[in-house]
Amino acid sequence: MQDRDDPPGRPTLRTIAEMTGLSLSTVSLSLRGGASLKQETRDRVAEAARQVGYVPDRAGVRLRTGKTNVLTLILHGGDDSIDFARQMIQGIGKALSGTQYHLNVTPEFGANGGVAAVRYVLDNRAADGVIITHTTPDDPRVAVLSEAGFPFVTHGRTAHAVPHPFHDFHSEIFAETALDRLADKGCRRVMLFIGNPGITNFANIANAFRAAARRRDVAAEILDVGDTRRTPDEVRVLGAELAQRADRPDGIITDNEIRTIALLAGMQSAGLAPGQGVELVYKQTSGILPAFFPDLDSIEEDVTAAGAELTRLLLGRIDGAPADELQTLAEPVLHWRSGP
Repeated sequence: MQDRDDPPGRPTLRTIAEMTGLSLSTVSLSLRGGASLKQETRDRVAEAARQVGYVPDRAGVRLRTGKTNVLTLILHGGDDSIDFARQMIQGIGKALSGTQYHLNVTPEFGANGGVAAVRYVLDNRAADGVIITHTTPDDPRVAVLSEAGFPFVTHGRTAHAVPHPFHDFHSEIFAETALDRLADKGCRRVMLFIGNPGITNFANIANAFRAAARRRDVAAEILDVGDTRRTPDEVRVLGAELAQRADRPDGIITDNEIRTIALLAGMQSAGLAPGQGVELVYKQTSGILPAFFPDLDSIEEDVTAAGAELTRLLLGRIDGAPADELQTLAEPVLHWRSGP
C-alpha cells in the first residue's frame, strides 16, 4: 500500500511498517534516531529500510514538520591531527546509519569562520542540529547557538555558565598518567610540548600536568607551539635544538601526532633517539606512529568513537533531553610499549 501522495513504487514509512509489523509512529521515531527505542527495534527498522531502498522525501518532511533531517558538522579547518576529519565523519556516519538524518560538513577557516557557519545554519534553517569541534573557553559559536535555543553539541568543553551538551577526551587523566609514566621510568625533568593555547583543552592539560609534576616532585616545563613553531619543519628544528640543550628534558609529553613525528625527526637528526637519554609519551589518534615507532608509549583517544558519541548526544538534545544530562568524557586508553 502506498501513501496517497507518494509516486507508485516508491517505498514509504508505511512500506517499512508493513514489513516489520511495527506502527507508523514507531518506524518514524526509529528513523529519526529513536534513542528511547530498543536497539533491536532500531536495527529491525534500519534493515527493512535498507532492503527496500527507502529514502525520505526531505523537502516534504521540511514542509510538514519544519525539520531538515540534516546535521551539520562544523569542522575546524586548521586541525593538524592525523586523520582526524575522516575518523570523526566515520563515527558520525555510523551513528546515523538507519536513521533519517544526513550529514553536512562545513569547514571553518579564519578567526570568524565558525561563527559565520553557525549563523548560516541558523538564518537558513539548514540543519536540525550542529556539532562543533575545537572549542575555546568563551567560544562565540556556543554563545550564538545557546542564545538561539538551537540543538548543538561540542567536541570539547567550554567555560560558559549555561550548561550545553559536550563530549570530550579526558585530557586531565592523559596529562596525569603520562607524567606518572615518565616519573616511574626515572625522569626528573619533564617537558609538555603542547599545541594551540586558545582552545579549552590546552588549559585542562597544562593545569593537570603542573599538578602531577608537583605531586611527583618532578621539574616541569611547558613549551607551547604558539605562532612561531607551527609547521612540521619548524618543530623539526626545535627537536634538534632540544637534543643539543645542556639542560634538555629527560622526559617529553606531546599532545599531537604530527608534532610528535616532527619533534622525533629533529631529535634523531641531532643524534638523540627516544629511549636513549629521553623518554616520550604521546597522545595517539591514529595507527601511524605505532607503525614507525613501535616502542614508544602512547595514550589513545578514539576519534571514531567520539564522532558516534557526539551524534548520540545531539540526537538526544534534538529529542528534548536536558543539556546537563548530555555531557560525557572519554577515558584514555594506555599503550605502554617500552620499559617497566
